[in-house]
Amino acid sequence: MFLIALLATGGCASYTPHPLAIGLEAVLAPPVAAIVARDALAIDRPYLKPVEIDLSQPLDPNAIAVVAVIANPDLKAQRLRAGVTDAQAFSARLLPDPTFSTGASKVVNGPDPLLDLANALAIDLNALRTHAVRRAQADAQTRQVRLDLAWAEWQTAGQARIQAVRIQNLERALAIATAGRAATQSLLDRTLRAAGRGDLPADQVQAARIGAFDAQDRLRTLERDLAAARFELTKLLGLPPSFPLTLAPAPLPPPPPDADALFALARTARADLQALRAGYDAQEAATHKAVLDQFPTLGLSVNANRDSAGNTLLGPAIDFTLPLWNRNRGGIAIENATRNALKAEYDGRLFQTRAEIAAAVGGIAVAQRQRAAVMRDLPALDRFAAASRRAANRGDLALATAEAAEQAVRDKRALLAQAEQDLSEQSIALELLTGTPMEDWPR
Repeated sequence: MFLIALLATGGCASYTPHPLAIGLEAVLAPPVAAIVARDALAIDRPYLKPVEIDLSQPLDPNAIAVVAVIANPDLKAQRLRAGVTDAQAFSARLLPDPTFSTGASKVVNGPDPLLDLANALAIDLNALRTHAVRRAQADAQTRQVRLDLAWAEWQTAGQARIQAVRIQNLERALAIATAGRAATQSLLDRTLRAAGRGDLPADQVQAARIGAFDAQDRLRTLERDLAAARFELTKLLGLPPSFPLTLAPAPLPPPPPDADALFALARTARADLQALRAGYDAQEAATHKAVLDQFPTLGLSVNANRDSAGNTLLGPAIDFTLPLWNRNRGGIAIENATRNALKAEYDGRLFQTRAEIAAAVGGIAVAQRQRAAVMRDLPALDRFAAASRRAANRGDLALATAEAAEQAVRDKRALLAQAEQDLSEQSIALELLTGTPMEDWPR
């Protein structure tokens, strides 16, 4: 019997230590370009297209999302954690090992000359009875973790695209603000010189000073926002903060469909809702197991004995609990309450999804109206600013008037950049809320 036990342990796993690295090489080094390019060509996600990626070239929105999914450190860790549930599901499929016990007793005082030998081979029948529900629970938990991972990847890809859109529009607004700062500073310098000669009153100097200060403050705010957006994007892409990243321009998104149609799509397409349903399935299995555990636990063993007189005995033995007081009523109550809580959480997520989709569709409509209003007013302002500049060059109009007209154009273009940034960001946010790329939205 000892030989059998020894042979059975021959296929056991062995322990190998895997210590953590204490250096910063993995943190400071950018992703290996060849690995990123290879994984980008082999990526398999329903919302991403395989693409050839060169990190030294401008990245379009699809490439930004692909790099985020591939190289984001948090997603890498989450993918590895998903392997834990795969191992748990594998463990749930395994049958329990039988147990063997043996013992010997020597007769200390008496006529019998032999050792009293006792052997038992046992198996846990209760583990066999609950094997199916434990396997169903583990499989549902694995689905939930995989769906949570898919949702995290989708959210990370979308957030990276939002940051890319924000960077491009902030760069555009920064160029406008830089020109505005230069114009207001030039006007302030001329105003101060004229005031020093006594040609202008103090109130005009104050107005020019306030205008220059506001332009400088606006420029500094945009510079801070742009730097923060760049750092956030490199973090999402798993790149060092100083990585020289360039972005390709992205077209403006089309108007979204009706909010009710998008909510109907989200109910089936959102991975987090699918994950909650998988978690509810796992809890159903846990509740079923708790009900099964109220019945007596069974253990079966086969005993083979030889007593000290030489008599050989063989027979089965069954042990079980008596369900008199406990009957696992506490466990059943806990699992039922947990199931009710999961149902309420799912209903609450649905309510939140519908509200957020409706708010996003409404926000996009506002951004579209604002952009249309700016586009309607901009041509007339451009013509007026050009005419004012020509008149100022001829000496028919004060230079400050022409510069004020040009600043009005810059302000309007800044409003246009902000409206288009809102439109692009909210459209991507609506994609995240529906769990579906806008190319797959109902039209």
